[in-house]
Amino acid sequence: MLAILAGLAPILVILLSLSGLISAAETSMTAASRGRMHQLEREGDRAARRVNLMMADQEKMIGAILLSNNVINIGASALTTLALSTAFPGPVGALMATGVMTVLIVIFSEILPKTLAIARADDVARALSIPTYWVVKIFGPLANRAQWVVRQTLRPFGIKLSMETDVLAAHEEIRGAVEYHHSEGLVESRDRHMLGGVLDLSEMDVTQVMVHRKSISMIDAALPAKELIAAMLESGHSRVPLYRDEPENIIGILHAKDLLTALAGADGSMAKLNIPAIVREAWFIPETTSLKDQLNAFLKRQSHFALVVDEYGSLEGLVTLEDILEEIVGEIEDEHDSALEGVRAQPDGSVMVDGWVAIRDLNRALDWSLPDDDAVTVAGLVIHEAQTIPKVGQTWTFHGHRFQVVKRERNQITALRISPPQDVVEL
Repeated sequence: MLAILAGLAPILVILLSLSGLISAAETSMTAASRGRMHQLEREGDRAARRVNLMMADQEKMIGAILLSNNVINIGASALTTLALSTAFPGPVGALMATGVMTVLIVIFSEILPKTLAIARADDVARALSIPTYWVVKIFGPLANRAQWVVRQTLRPFGIKLSMETDVLAAHEEIRGAVEYHHSEGLVESRDRHMLGGVLDLSEMDVTQVMVHRKSISMIDAALPAKELIAAMLESGHSRVPLYRDEPENIIGILHAKDLLTALAGADGSMAKLNIPAIVREAWFIPETTSLKDQLNAFLKRQSHFALVVDEYGSLEGLVTLEDILEEIVGEIEDEHDSALEGVRAQPDGSVMVDGWVAIRDLNRALDWSLPDDDAVTVAGLVIHEAQTIPKVGQTWTFHGHRFQVVKRERNQITALRISPPQDVVEL
């Protein structure tokens, strides 16, 4: 019996050590900082490069590690059961093997190595990158077949997963980390909105931030130069669309700098101004353009102003580079802007809001969390939730707020009174 146990001990030590290393590799690879690994790879660190290579196909890596770890643990348990059953015939040997291997595997192959791996995830991942690479190389094909079996098993239950299914969506992982640190008080609300705004650019289209056509300041190109300049000054904008005959017929964009340059060239004489010569071509974009694509287009074209049209070519609104940047950094105000335009705090704690105010702007300004998936403006949100066009005086409570219609022009809600969450609770 002693000879059997003496021969079994070194084999168990080797197998449990291998199992512990694989467990540490699994924990460290998933807990390692991807940002630091990419930075180290750019600095020429080969170990970090191997880690990034394996993390690129995380599902295959985890599958290979789990498969190899189970093979080792099952093999160690089988050898121990065989040895103890020989030394202690009957069920006693099997029970002893179960108890001994449970304690050894849980403590020395799971808890201990994973605790160390969590404490020094980056260093452990780099140190074990070579053995982990070969584990994935050897067991990776078997892991892929196991994943195929899993997908085929789930298919009859209506769960369809492709082989390219990503286990962790990068954007959602970052968003979750930001929300977690914000709840812990480590990330300020402003920084949270900025980081969330960057992630939202690819999910939003230009219609969600554009100035609606009803609010666009336009100038009739047929006006005399003096009246046109006066209208330009009254608008308060540096770029204004010019139209001919009807507002839908945009013929170009007039830039204040071009107008000043032309005026200086004419020695200040408005009669000598040739407005058509300084009008720039209008840039039209489809309403389905994402904010991320439009931001890249602005940077590539070196233009800050575009007109949005629908599928029929009708004007929907305009979007500027500032509109997109404000989705990231919040309202960009200058000496001509008024803070929180369209939002007025009331003495009783409620807020008067114009119907055209964007939900995202209201959330940023008051740190609320009204949903903006189904509507862009506050008026649109009320109509969507009420499933009707409300009358003046009607009140609804949803999403933790109380909405009262104050003004309405025809079918358009122009003003609402919104009570914040704490007021709704008191009511």
